[in-house]
Amino acid sequence: MDRRIIVAGGGASGMCAAIYAARNGASVTIIEKNNQLGKKLSMTGNGRCNISNLNMNEKMYNAAAEKRMKQWLSVYGVLDVISFFKSLGIVVKSEDGYLYPLSGQAQSVVQAFENEIKRLGITVIYGEQLKSVEPIADGQEKKYRVITNNTFYEADRVIIATGSLSGPKTTMSTGDGYYICKKLGLSIKDTYPALVGFKADPEEIMPEGGVRSLAEISFLLGTEVVAKEYGELQITKDGISGIPVMQASSKVVRLLEEKKPITAVVNFFPDYDEDDYLSLEKEMLRLRDDRTLSDFLTGFHNSYITDMIIKKMKMGRSMKMKNISESMVLSILDSYRNYKIRLDSNYGYLQSQVTSGGVSLGDVRDDMTTISHDGIFVVGELVDVDGRCGGYNLQWAFTSGSIAGTVASI
Repeated sequence: MDRRIIVAGGGASGMCAAIYAARNGASVTIIEKNNQLGKKLSMTGNGRCNISNLNMNEKMYNAAAEKRMKQWLSVYGVLDVISFFKSLGIVVKSEDGYLYPLSGQAQSVVQAFENEIKRLGITVIYGEQLKSVEPIADGQEKKYRVITNNTFYEADRVIIATGSLSGPKTTMSTGDGYYICKKLGLSIKDTYPALVGFKADPEEIMPEGGVRSLAEISFLLGTEVVAKEYGELQITKDGISGIPVMQASSKVVRLLEEKKPITAVVNFFPDYDEDDYLSLEKEMLRLRDDRTLSDFLTGFHNSYITDMIIKKMKMGRSMKMKNISESMVLSILDSYRNYKIRLDSNYGYLQSQVTSGGVSLGDVRDDMTTISHDGIFVVGELVDVDGRCGGYNLQWAFTSGSIAGTVASI
């Protein structure tokens, strides 16, 4: 007899679980509260869909998940993802190890999923929101009642893939799954936005227009460096974002939530070592003549960054260089390597890519079943697993979804 499986959630992990279960002969139904599948998936990677990364290992995930991720990735890793996407007809390419569909379109990935779901005869129910999952007695067989806002369904196995709190309003990422899992007896770790930017203290001097710059950025709690990253930094009139900020965010968010004073220290000359920068400063000091401070710094760096530094130093743009002391010139130039921004808060779940926290890993077995119910699985962002930028979170979605779909169908 075919197993009846309900997958609650039509995101990346849910669709992957449904496909693996259906390929294994199960009768599968996806319940999705949006009016389309893969809503969030279609937005990932700036619309390009960074599906995984050739540099795949457990160190790319939160500390609580590292040990478990090593085992899970040994079961279903990056090569399995590539093979799976080939089976969907998607050609994958590598950009310095970052894996994307050759089409460069996340929507083509969603369409390929939908085509396979249709080919396998998987039923998709749109516009219904999961409310609860209840075990029901049916002889010796374990069955479950899946209750939505409209009706209820019965299934032999239930895969909860409802996602997290992160994403734009259009994705309807409201974290329903946490409450549902809690009712099932599972522990929920405190949740926070991850892969998110930060608002600066309102008193900070920020650029009038947005600016991007390659930089090294350190996050300090007092004198302690809690995180350090390198990459393209984005600075706006009210905060900071970009890959290096997002990579550090999971560590920094929690400290800010605890009202700890965090300062971001930016080095806008990350490719210069100490000696190189000292030589550059000496060359610049030779230009202390009749030119203005503005002219002096015109070719030194991006004009928005320069304006930001001049304002913070409370200097006049029209001041003559010959009237500025050598020590003050050096202080200005040093600011490009040591620009401090006090942080106020994060941009919140709506502007975050993933959520840290969620269903405790202690309540999830290696086969993605829950310790309280053998026939209920939890996958994807619902679980306390979050990775760095670069395809690691989608890898987790596919890893957890494939394992759950396969095991549920047996």
